[in-house]
Amino acid sequence: MAKTLNVYLHYDLVGQLILDEGQMVFAYSNDWLASPNAVPLSQSLPLQKELFSRKICRGFFAGILPEESKRDMVARNLGISKTNDFAMLEQIGGECAGAVSFIPEGEALPVRDYRYRDLSKTELKKILELLPRQPLMAGEDGVRLSLAGAQDKIAVHVSGGKISLPLGGAPSTHILKPAIDRFEGLVFNEAFCLKLAEAVGLSVAKAQTGRVGTIDYLLVERYDRRVDEEGTVHRLHQEDFCQALGIASENKYQSEGGPGLNDCFSLLRAASSRPVIDLAHLLDAVIFNLLIGNHDAHGKNFSLLYHEQSTQLAPLYDLVCTIYYPELSKKMAMKIGGEAESTKITAQHLERFAQDAGLATPMVKKRAFELSQKLLDVLDTVEAGFSEMDTLAEVIRNRSRLLMLRFK
Repeated sequence: MAKTLNVYLHYDLVGQLILDEGQMVFAYSNDWLASPNAVPLSQSLPLQKELFSRKICRGFFAGILPEESKRDMVARNLGISKTNDFAMLEQIGGECAGAVSFIPEGEALPVRDYRYRDLSKTELKKILELLPRQPLMAGEDGVRLSLAGAQDKIAVHVSGGKISLPLGGAPSTHILKPAIDRFEGLVFNEAFCLKLAEAVGLSVAKAQTGRVGTIDYLLVERYDRRVDEEGTVHRLHQEDFCQALGIASENKYQSEGGPGLNDCFSLLRAASSRPVIDLAHLLDAVIFNLLIGNHDAHGKNFSLLYHEQSTQLAPLYDLVCTIYYPELSKKMAMKIGGEAESTKITAQHLERFAQDAGLATPMVKKRAFELSQKLLDVLDTVEAGFSEMDTLAEVIRNRSRLLMLRFK
């Protein structure tokens, strides 16, 4: 027997996700298609009457869910198959990235049922301690939230310095990411790289570090949420580049069939309401990730943000100097000019990248040199907040100096 999830964008029913004989398909509702306000859920799911097959729609819908070992644990905690995207969205698809939510057929959408449970420091500490075994708090009564990615995290509401847990479909305002024992100082690494990006003029998600008990964490303000003057939280729709291109999360790396930089620039050129500005911002992001040694800048770490009348590149997030950790991959998630190893990148690779991405070669080389110099100028002005980050800053400084010489 077929099962159905109603798919909402904000408070509008836009279609149905259907599981029939083990196959998940999606269809827009006729009422939505007839609405003058109708917009597609994704660049990969244009408005049409015909059904979208699992192959076509899975990139967007499965892209909302957690990944890798976190997905496996969520499935075990919920008592469902780890390959069952439909069942997982049914269980945890209440508060997701962007403005989409999933409600089982026959159930009402909780309209502005904004309930939050304040967390004491003791309760927050307990939640963070449990996250490795209970990702996203899946199975907790009243909690239906999903976040993509393979790292432990939780969506929370922050107001007046208080951290609360969203309940009953209430929107969150921040994403809280606890430290990972395996990677010392990761919280401060990401905070430092985000501050560094902001210092050189890039648009980034705002973040701050915190500590509860012995657990450090990064509290990242959601760019896909807006808080009005009355304190009401509004969702903004968004999707990452893999979702927009219809690519499943497990294929997010270019070497595994995921998007390359050419695909990203082509997507932005087609989708953005301000392509000239956003293409320049994406170029800056590519150069910055190269300079800091962020080898994990894959297609799910760039997103499109949808406003009422416009589409634009979302602020940058998940900026980490991965080369600080010797055990992590030496190859970049997306090649630059055909080269995957960042230590081998030269001005010639930049030239090839510029040509392939449809960018002016002199402008790309000039911008790479400018950002290298700018990063070196501000490096000592950004507070790290962690003693070991002095070593991280030196890694980035030496790398930027070397690349700047190559970009001349």
